[in-house]
Amino acid sequence: MDPEVLLDAGAVSRCRRRVHLDHDPEMRETALAPPDPAAELRIADAAAHRETIRQRLAGALSDATGDGPGWVNVPADLPPADRARLTEQALADGASHVWGGVLPVDHAGHRRGGAELLVRTEHGYLPVLVVRHRITDPGTGALTTDPLDLDPAHAVVDQTRKVRSHARDQFRLAHVYRMLQPLGLAAPAAMGGVIGLDADVVLWYDLAAPNWPGGRTALDEYDARFEDRLAVAHSAATGGPALAEPSRVLECRYCPWWPTCEAELTASRDVSLVIRGDDAVELRRAGISTVDKLAALDPADAPPIPWQPGVFLDAVALARAWQANLSVVRKVPDVGVPRADVEVDVDMESFGESGAYLWGCLLSGADIGMERGYRSFVTWDPLPTADEARSFAEFWAWLSEVRARAAAAGLTFRAYCYNAMAENRWLFGSAARFADLVGVPSRAEIRSFVDSEQWVDLFRSVSDQFLCTRGKGLKVVAPVAGFTWRDPEAGGEASMRWYRAAVGLDGQVPEVAQRERLLRYNEDDVRATRALRVWMSGPANAIPYLGDL
Repeated sequence: MDPEVLLDAGAVSRCRRRVHLDHDPEMRETALAPPDPAAELRIADAAAHRETIRQRLAGALSDATGDGPGWVNVPADLPPADRARLTEQALADGASHVWGGVLPVDHAGHRRGGAELLVRTEHGYLPVLVVRHRITDPGTGALTTDPLDLDPAHAVVDQTRKVRSHARDQFRLAHVYRMLQPLGLAAPAAMGGVIGLDADVVLWYDLAAPNWPGGRTALDEYDARFEDRLAVAHSAATGGPALAEPSRVLECRYCPWWPTCEAELTASRDVSLVIRGDDAVELRRAGISTVDKLAALDPADAPPIPWQPGVFLDAVALARAWQANLSVVRKVPDVGVPRADVEVDVDMESFGESGAYLWGCLLSGADIGMERGYRSFVTWDPLPTADEARSFAEFWAWLSEVRARAAAAGLTFRAYCYNAMAENRWLFGSAARFADLVGVPSRAEIRSFVDSEQWVDLFRSVSDQFLCTRGKGLKVVAPVAGFTWRDPEAGGEASMRWYRAAVGLDGQVPEVAQRERLLRYNEDDVRATRALRVWMSGPANAIPYLGDL
């Protein structure tokens, strides 16, 4: 008898090769990568967020509704079978809200899973998720209800919010909805709700709306993906042919199976080691399966897949750089970066979606009567906190004074960061969140600055002028310029752990040593950007040029 294959909602979004490995009985004794500490912290934070929302909703919705019981809580620490039994009973009794429900295994549909909330409507149940990410952006068009209103019949088109695309949330909702259907408990209208990090609204998705590419619905997309992943898993579980081969994608960074896949890809010199994602798939279909085959192509010829000539040239150069074990090569004959008389390097530290707690700056260049060197603008109150407005306003006031003094002295000024997307997000976000507080700049002030020549994104400069075989992160590129961080663990994910300890986020006494560690790490980041642009102003021209490879 073939082994039973059951998939949870996550399988629909996972790499197909991971689904294969998860179900291949020959891989059961294979050593996996250790758990990612940053991922474990995110899981813990998500659990804490769900508990906060549970308490809030239970307090507001615990009264009985109609003929059945009201709020039913299914304890999370029970075995799945017991949770499924309690959930099934609550649904049979007509509970208005079931928290932590695990639905009975759908053997015919090969599904297992549940949702944070199952909500009874007039004609059946609908799933509601509680997630720790933002689910809307400023705009219009999102279908929402008030944060304590879990009735989709009350949903209205929100004039202040638009949907922030999260396909995974929709797939989770579709998965639970498909599990409710064979039980005869699904509401006729295929809807599902999501409560996000801010918990200021419930966002409702119409899973049957044709708003996916090609006029497909979220249910259509889910069904197609589920069928595909089920075929991959079933073939793996039964010893059939592998329907998914390893290929390097973004998900690999956190996947427990990466050591296994990395060894296979390296041994075969797979093309995805330099060209990831769909392009790698298309290259294999065109017969370009290895880095060596890609490197052997003539960039003057027609590209093997629909690529622009410049993209094709870069791809071949990346492959040749990988062959030569070069992490960085020049795309241009002469590398350069805009410079100024007065320069400031800026690096922001945030904690997930909760806020930006630290703005670090390094002032260098001509004397304008202000102390040169590193300084920080920080709040050590646990995020989110109103004190974040104070530190942000102080940072902006200092930066504005530097700019004003440089202008008064007839000197040019520029500020630098590495990947302005992150800094810009919190520049605009902080201005919006604290708009009514003294010293906080307006959105127009922020826009004027970030759109000016005074704000330089070194990440863009690196992307335009270099090919990087091992990624373009600051921790990868700055060492090529000769810079090293003082802390051997320096990195964004490690800083999340340090921050938790620094502010006592887990209920412990705040650790002053971790605060000092974060400030040292932030200072090294801004010194790294300075080292990088100094290197790009001349010495970088000594590294290999792609035209010479």
